[in-house]
Amino acid sequence: MSKDIKETFWKSLADSPYVMIGLTGERDHNIPMNAQLDKYANSAFWFFTSTDNRIAPGGPAMAQFSSKGHDLFACIAGTLRTETDRTVLDKLWNNSIEAWYEGGKSDPKLVLLRFDLDNAEIWTADASLKGLFKMATGLTMKEGELGQHAEVAL
Repeated sequence: MSKDIKETFWKSLADSPYVMIGLTGERDHNIPMNAQLDKYANSAFWFFTSTDNRIAPGGPAMAQFSSKGHDLFACIAGTLRTETDRTVLDKLWNNSIEAWYEGGKSDPKLVLLRFDLDNAEIWTADASLKGLFKMATGLTMKEGELGQHAEVAL
């Protein structure tokens, strides 16, 4: 089950790469960010941000994700680090990112953060026919009748 749910997670994130992320242990609210994905890197994703953003210092972090169709939810633990490999920046750079940085790739406030993923809890909301019937009639639901849940290493 965990392999299937991991694959579903990555597909859902690629379809709508928006997460809420914050540094673990901080009392600041999490912020919305656009995850930059590399299909060959299944243990990390990246965020373009500015040096004055509250997540820019990096460190242990948590991200929350809800798929476009609200049929998959995830809470992802990992560590934010400054990405120093210029080839990664060049590979992920695109026009929608450039629109945010007046100085382009050389903007002094630009920082690329890599989110090294540790693990996640993932839930799917894919009710079985039996589960839908139970919900409609008020019968007691059993685990798995509304979807799946797994703790997975990413």
